[in-house]
This record gives sequence, C-alpha cells and structure tokens, in this order.
Amino acid sequence: MMKLFLSLFSLVCLSNQLLGQVNNKENEIRKLEKDWTILLDKNDTTALKSIWTEKYVVNNAMGKIVGVQDILALMKSGHVFPKVDRSIEKITFQDDLAIVMGSEKEYAKDGKVKNRRFTNVWIEKKDGWKLIARQATGN
Repeated sequence: MMKLFLSLFSLVCLSNQLLGQVNNKENEIRKLEKDWTILLDKNDTTALKSIWTEKYVVNNAMGKIVGVQDILALMKSGHVFPKVDRSIEKITFQDDLAIVMGSEKEYAKDGKVKNRRFTNVWIEKKDGWKLIARQATGN
C-alpha cells in the first residue's frame, strides 16, 4: 500500500512540475507576443530581427507571402504598421514549437478597424523563443 501511495504521490508531483513548466512557457510566449507588437509600433528593425528567425515568413492579410527582407525593406521605405490589439485564444506546445491562435483588431489611420484571425508560430532555440511564421486573415 505504501509503494502505491508513493508511486501516486510521485506521479502527482511530476505532473505539477510539468504543468508549471508549460505555464512558464505560456507566460513567456504571451509576453513575447506583446513585445514584438510593440517593436513593430516603434519600427525597431534591429530588435525585430532578434525575435524573428532568419527564415521568418508571413502570409499576410492581403494574401501575400513575405519574408524578413521584404518586411525590412517595407519598413525602411517608411511604411508604418497600423496599431494592432491582439487577443490570444489558444497556445499549443508541440516539441520545440509554440502555436499561438486568436483574433486581432487593426486600427488604420483613416479610423477604420479591421478584424483579423491570426496564427503565430514560435520555435524554441538555444537563445530563446523566435518567431518562425505568421498567418493573418482579415477583411
């Protein structure tokens, strides 16, 4: 009976430890989601490059697939991304990936609000989480 109790106790402790690790990772991803949106608002290309992988790719809301160089060239040409409020609905972890899904509102300069759905994919590297892919669909 004691062996069974100790086995169950060990299993509960291990489960709590694993759950704590997932919660820590989820909190880290939520913070990164906020941070990279702020960096876009600030047009901080240097910091953005440190968050994106070299092969970061975006299927944007206009249906165009772009990479890091395309985005940086757009920003350097003077393009300013509209303010976005993001609502995360689900974060799923699979091995070294975090998949973030939800909705966002884009506030254009002309006062129009666009509603979008998004998926962001983060990969865990030795130097932290990096954004590897993004997809946005909107009106």
